[in-house]
Order: sequence, then C-alpha cells, then structure tokens
Amino acid sequence: MRLLPWTGADGKPCYLSTDNPRSPLSQLADDVEAAQLASAEQVLAGARAVLGDPKAGEHAVRFALTRAVESLGDVLRVAVSRGDGAAR
Repeated sequence: MRLLPWTGADGKPCYLSTDNPRSPLSQLADDVEAAQLASAEQVLAGARAVLGDPKAGEHAVRFALTRAVESLGDVLRVAVSRGDGAAR
C-alpha cells in the first residue's frame, strides 16, 4: 500500500494498492510529490528571506510561517510514503 500525497474529500489519507510503480495513478503521485518537494524548496527560501529581514512585518512572518507549515506537512507525507514503500 502506498500513501498518496493527497487526502480524500473527508481529509482522510488515500492509499494506492498496486504492484505496478508505472501505473497512471503511481505516476501521478510521483509527479505530485515532485511538485510538493520543489514547492517546499521555494517556500524555505522565501521563509529564510523573511526571517532574515529585520523590517519584515507580522503579516509577512505569519504568511511565511503558514506556507512553511503547509510545506512541512507535504514533505512529511512524502517521507512517510517513501519510507513505507522502502520497508516492503
């Protein structure tokens, strides 16, 4: 079972049961994970810039932190998914 990088409409995790890592849904999950990781790199760079700016206001800091929390959730989901796949 592979944990997919998105949740269902009810917010619960989605899983894929297949032995084919080249299936269309597996490929889509790989693409979404790659996009999430690339986005996290950009969010991290932006958050570092905001934190390094002594003139950054509360709104900028809260925005950067909100995006960083979202990205961290995505990256952790990818890590769990890949860890589970490697253990099988």
